Amino acid sequence: MKRPGASFRVMASVLTAAAVALALSGCTRVETTAPSSVRSTDVRARFGTADCREVKCIALTFDAGPGEHSARLLDILKREQVPATFFLLGERHIEKYPELVRRMADEGHEVAGHTWTHRILTKLGPEEIREELERPSEEIERLTGRRPTLVRPPQGRTDDTVHEICRELGLAEVLWSVTAKDYTTTDSDLITRRVLARSSRDGIILLHDIYDGTVPAVPGIIDTLRKRGYVFVTVPQLFAPGRAEPGTVYRP
Repeated sequence: MKRPGASFRVMASVLTAAAVALALSGCTRVETTAPSSVRSTDVRARFGTADCREVKCIALTFDAGPGEHSARLLDILKREQVPATFFLLGERHIEKYPELVRRMADEGHEVAGHTWTHRILTKLGPEEIREELERPSEEIERLTGRRPTLVRPPQGRTDDTVHEICRELGLAEVLWSVTAKDYTTTDSDLITRRVLARSSRDGIILLHDIYDGTVPAVPGIIDTLRKRGYVFVTVPQLFAPGRAEPGTVYRP
């Protein structure tokens, strides 16, 4: 007969491990869909710069901009001919740097929303959630002529209410598979190592172009991943020829 104390300790260890795994993931544990599962297998057309059914794709994404480092980042991406996906904040970002939002779109990057004020959506009521999501979409559409179809909830925290409102607004939620936690360090070499250690096919890399150490790390990340055979694409290209479904949460 098992002792109750031993059983309790085993259960506590399991729960602790699960909590640690959740904390390291950087986002709420929710039901997610892999972008690669959306791709059709009976359409042979190519999309964008690569067909991710045939080559090893990976997506660079940048949250919480535009900011003072974004122009330099765009210069690097243009020089390297790498497309990226930008999840932009409204207040003090889109408002402050509208010319960078236009440049992102003009240079072929995917421009999406990251809420207006970076409030945690799961702590808000439905109308507040709707406003946080809709305002950046409206501003991005006004500046670029194209309404976003993707959003990244702050800290990856989402729930059924957020899903439903995203569905109403035509937004799919995009999480990530790689985070450098660049908000914790200005060490560009460390950021590079963290990204390279976890990158894999069809991955989505989360970085922030608002932090001092991030943009200097980007050339090394691009160079090394290319040597490993990766092709850089936008998030929508990971789905192609399928499309992201509004109200669905995607994570590799």
